[in-house]
Amino acid sequence: MSKIKILTLSDHPLSPSGVGTQTKYFCESLLKTGRYSILSLGGAVKHQSYRPVYIDPYENDWKIIPIDGYGDAQMIRSIIRNEKIDLVWFMTDPRFWGWLWEIENEIRPLCPMVYYHVWDNYPYPFYNRNAYLSNDHIVTISKVTDDIVKTVAPEVKSTYLPHSVNSEIFRPLTEQQIQEIRTSSLEPEDQSKVVFFWNNRNARRKQSGTLIFWFKEFLDKVGHDKAMLIMHTEPKDPHGQDLVHIIEHLKLKQREVLLSTNKITQEQLGRLYNMVDCTINIYDAEGFGLATLESLSCETPIIVTMTGGMQEQVTDGENWFGVGLEPSS
Repeated sequence: MSKIKILTLSDHPLSPSGVGTQTKYFCESLLKTGRYSILSLGGAVKHQSYRPVYIDPYENDWKIIPIDGYGDAQMIRSIIRNEKIDLVWFMTDPRFWGWLWEIENEIRPLCPMVYYHVWDNYPYPFYNRNAYLSNDHIVTISKVTDDIVKTVAPEVKSTYLPHSVNSEIFRPLTEQQIQEIRTSSLEPEDQSKVVFFWNNRNARRKQSGTLIFWFKEFLDKVGHDKAMLIMHTEPKDPHGQDLVHIIEHLKLKQREVLLSTNKITQEQLGRLYNMVDCTINIYDAEGFGLATLESLSCETPIIVTMTGGMQEQVTDGENWFGVGLEPSS
């Protein structure tokens, strides 16, 4: 029996973005069954090489082709026919896929289109209806997204399937292990502090600069020697704020805010989530929020704004796994 061949369109599956990470999990789960082969167009990052690569240990079953952006209509037409694709799976914000839906009348007679969809908040985006109708199936990332799709385009088949994490990597450690990590990672005078963690791209909607201002106000109340904030990010991202300048402007000179800028492995990230006391995310719009899910998988509580999928992570409707910040407007 021949394998089902899937074409994936998304961020590069080996990139650290949430979209890239979830694409990787999706591909790995299917490939482990032995029933699928996957051709991935890896976009949304700057590539040093555009040569196709095969991913171990899947040999010829998983090939990634680096591309700029997310591809174009002519590329997709060619790949579907030449590679004999059985299904097109694509993920990320709908604003990136208008060109793909414009040729859905060419694609869908050859193979179904499955869209893994994210939407942050209400009101219902009825302007997305034509885009939703251009798919054979929509997989929804959060309860908010699921309700939106079922309301805006009820005739389209949809499945609620939230993000996931690798629980073998993101898992709780013992108290002894955590203490050893804190001892080896923090200065002696910092080890008794309450440690908060922020792990995101330094981009406008992530509100990285705002968080530092809020954290300074918090320290003014509880004491600058009582807590610290670790921010794992690029402090001078062109799409964000100059975090170094903000820290200097607020005169946070006693390691109240530490910047983690080196690339680290998932295993190292899992140890960081265990070491800290709380993970913070204060996006003004966020489809799901992968960092908070990774944190909860390590049994570290979260403080989040009640937007997108983060609101269903912080509470199950009865129990709370941290603090949810309700919007003021």
